[in-house]
Amino acid sequence: MRYVSKGVHLLVFIIIVALAFDIDQNPFKAPGLHISSTMVNAEDPLYKEIQAKSKEFAEEPQNAYIDQVWHKTPGRNGLKVDVEKSYQKMKEKGSFDESLLEYKQVPPEIQLKDLPASPIYRGHPEKEMVALLINVSWGTEYIPDILQILKENKVKATFFIEGKWAKENAGYVKMIHEQGHLIGNHAYNHPDMRQLSSADIAEQISRTNEILQATVDATPKWFAPPSGNYTEEVVKAADQLGMETILWTVDTIDWKNPTVSVMMNRVNDKIHPGATILMHPTPAIVEGLGPLIKNIKDKGYRIDTIEMLLKEER
Repeated sequence: MRYVSKGVHLLVFIIIVALAFDIDQNPFKAPGLHISSTMVNAEDPLYKEIQAKSKEFAEEPQNAYIDQVWHKTPGRNGLKVDVEKSYQKMKEKGSFDESLLEYKQVPPEIQLKDLPASPIYRGHPEKEMVALLINVSWGTEYIPDILQILKENKVKATFFIEGKWAKENAGYVKMIHEQGHLIGNHAYNHPDMRQLSSADIAEQISRTNEILQATVDATPKWFAPPSGNYTEEVVKAADQLGMETILWTVDTIDWKNPTVSVMMNRVNDKIHPGATILMHPTPAIVEGLGPLIKNIKDKGYRIDTIEMLLKEER
């Protein structure tokens, strides 16, 4: 019995010793003496080198601003080296490698939502992304083909839909929404918004919002004035409804029924970082949308919705 007791005591002693050398599991360690992996890494010369060089690779965030020509312009996140993650990627190699740096994005102090009401024409001029803006106020025959082309090319677009058209073609509105595209407001019956009273401006926008909300259970945040016609009053009316007024920087002029090559040349000659490309459901777009998407991607641009284009994220 005495030998069993000694054996138990010995086993307990071994467990205590083992715990004493396991810093994270030791129940007897004093508070405040925890040694984190970051503290251990900080003594590694490689870690210190990454830390020292991190400022060289940092980029300051850029605030959103009002441009004299392009009006409301989104800001851009800055970049800060994530020292810990960069170290974890480099430590196996054992030396500093710029290509293995990991970054954190740092948001700007002034964002788009902080600016006063003003139209938006483009994304940040250094953002390698463009948005396809498809204004819909007539016809249905080309919608399925356009949706199929976008699906095949894994591209999301923004459809600005007229309220009257949406009311008469709820099935197509749902189809657009269900395929993951962003739906915006294109007024109720395509008026010249510059000629309307304050009450009529608000009616055009809010009535369309109500129809779209009832159809897809989502209230639009983006308003595209018909034919691009607007006044300061129009922009303020949209702003009061929590919406941004969207224009464009590149026009396909597809409504004039150009050849595919003419339409594509118009876009290719004017494409730029942050571009917004205006189009409609027309034969030229059905024929040329696939090649146009390929050309845009070949130039190194990502294609996404207006919402993604205007985000501060890189």
